Amino acid sequence: MKFSIQREALLKPLQTIVGVVERRQTLPVLSNILVAVSSDRLSMTATDLEVEMIAGVPLDNAQPGDITIPARKIVDICRALPEGATINITLDTEKERVSVQSGRSRFNLTTLPVTDFPSVDEITSQFEFSLPQNVLKYLIEKTSFAMAQQDVRYYLNGLLLEISSGMVRAVATDGHRLAMSTHACDVKPSDTLQIIMPRKGVTELVKLLEDTDELVQIQVSANHIKVKLNDFVFTSKLIDGRFPDYERVIPKNSDKHVVADKETLRQALVRTSILSNEKYRGIRIRLSNALLQAQANNPEMEEAEEDIEVDYSGEELEIGFNVSYLLDALSAVSEDTVSLDLGDSNSSCVVQPKNDSTCTYVIMPMRL
Repeated sequence: MKFSIQREALLKPLQTIVGVVERRQTLPVLSNILVAVSSDRLSMTATDLEVEMIAGVPLDNAQPGDITIPARKIVDICRALPEGATINITLDTEKERVSVQSGRSRFNLTTLPVTDFPSVDEITSQFEFSLPQNVLKYLIEKTSFAMAQQDVRYYLNGLLLEISSGMVRAVATDGHRLAMSTHACDVKPSDTLQIIMPRKGVTELVKLLEDTDELVQIQVSANHIKVKLNDFVFTSKLIDGRFPDYERVIPKNSDKHVVADKETLRQALVRTSILSNEKYRGIRIRLSNALLQAQANNPEMEEAEEDIEVDYSGEELEIGFNVSYLLDALSAVSEDTVSLDLGDSNSSCVVQPKNDSTCTYVIMPMRL
C-alpha cells in the first residue's frame, strides 16, 4: 500500500470521522481507523460498534492495500504539518508499520490487522427516502438539545425521527421539556415509521450535514439507520425502545397567550438567572396586564427582578420554570418574536415562533 495526498484533502475527512473514535476502548483496534486504498480512491472507516463513519477521498496512481492505523495520532500528525504539504503514506508489511512522510518529517506508526477491525452488519433496508441536507440539519439542530443524558429510560437518550406520509418530524425530550420540529417532504411510507437515534449518532451526523439543498439518501432497517451524502457514509445503531406519546405532553387548551420580543425576553432571563439557585436554576415568572416580571433568588437571600413589556391581556399568573430550559428554547427560535402559551401555575408552557408552527417547545413548570 502506497499513496500520496495533499494535507488538506486528508485532514478534513479525518477530522470529521475521528469524533466517532472513543478515547477509552475495550478493543485496541477501535482506537484505529481502517484505511483501504484502491488505485484511485482512499476509504477511511471509524467505529465504536454503535456508530460507523466512512469517508472517501479520490487518489491518483495509488498502490492498493488495507491497514488500520491509530486515529488520533494520524490526525495530530496531519494537523501539525504545514499547509499545502504533500503527505506520502507507505505500508511496510515486514515490520507491520506505516510510514508517514512529508518534507523532512517522518513518522512510523504501529498497525493492527484489518481482520480485527469490526464492520457493521450489512443492513436490510425496510424503507429508503431522500431529504435535503439543510432540512435534516434543521430538524436535528432545533430539537437535539432536549435529549436526555444518561437517563435510565434509555429511549430518552436519543432523538426520535418520525416519518409519515408527506412529513418528517424530529422529537427530543428529557422528561422535563420537549422539543419538536416538523418538515413537509415527499415521503410515502406504508405506515408511520418511528426510529430513535442514540445521542452520539445524532451529534456525529449533524457535523456531516451542511446548509445545502443537496439530497442525502437515508436507509432505515430494524436496527440501523444509514445516511449517504457526498463522500461520507454514516451508519448508526438504533435505540430499541418505545418513545413516549409526545402528543399527550403538548397542552391543547392553554388560555393565556403572551407575545414577546425574543431577544428582550432572553436577555432579561439571562440577567435574572445570575442570582438563581445554581443547582435548581429556578425562576419565577409573573404575568399581569402587558407586563412580564422575571424574579429569582438563591440560598444566600439574594434577589434579582426584571420587568419587560409584552403583549398580554389575560388574568394574572405566577409560575416557576427552570430558566436554562426556557433559554434553550428561546435560542432555538429563529424568529424575532416568540409566543408563550400557558394555562395555570401547574401546567406546561408552550414556546413557539410567533409565525411558525413547525417548531414547538414544551417546558414543565417547577415548584418554587
